[in-house]
Amino acid sequence: MSQPAGRVPQRRNARSNRARILATARQELGRNPDITLEELARASGVVRRTLFGHFPGRAALLEALAEEASEALRAAVASAPQATEPAGRALARFVLAMWPVGDRYRMLLALAHRDLGKERVAEILQPARAAATVILERGQRDGAFHTHLPPAVLSAALEALTVALLEEVNTGALEDDGTRAAVVMLIAAGVPEKQARLVVEDVAADREQAQEPSQE
Repeated sequence: MSQPAGRVPQRRNARSNRARILATARQELGRNPDITLEELARASGVVRRTLFGHFPGRAALLEALAEEASEALRAAVASAPQATEPAGRALARFVLAMWPVGDRYRMLLALAHRDLGKERVAEILQPARAAATVILERGQRDGAFHTHLPPAVLSAALEALTVALLEEVNTGALEDDGTRAAVVMLIAAGVPEKQARLVVEDVAADREQAQEPSQE
């Protein structure tokens, strides 16, 4: 049975409104974690009824943002294969892939434990934690990283450092496209600073070249 002609535009508008609300929420919650849904509706350019039609409460809105972040994080992990290059380069590539996701969803840092709960946060971060641990374990085995801490513990420490850097970005104290964070992560893993900078510069250039459209 064919769909009524008005249904497709309505569904398209609904998807557009939902996407606009979420995009506005990412921005506004970073400025004011306690913004009300009514204020968010006005900032999104939709009426209160439209926002509540998509998100009946604050918990539903934050869960939608959390699911968005989770999907983006899984995609970023998948985009940064680690097994085919030295561990230092793999860690730099991993951080550079993760940073845009963390930067986009850094407003969740202020809301994570209060609104989402530790278990939900851990679930979101699990793919990145597991991937980082694999890289660190390989780097320790190959002598590229220090062995003062077990890989899983070092991974947790680097994650905490990443969160701290993202919080500084959130306050405006730090500007970073991910390269500074990647250098810091390599240094924390035991790579000398000069070498860490060279590795990150090389990997960043490699990523930029790969993202450029091919010239026919």
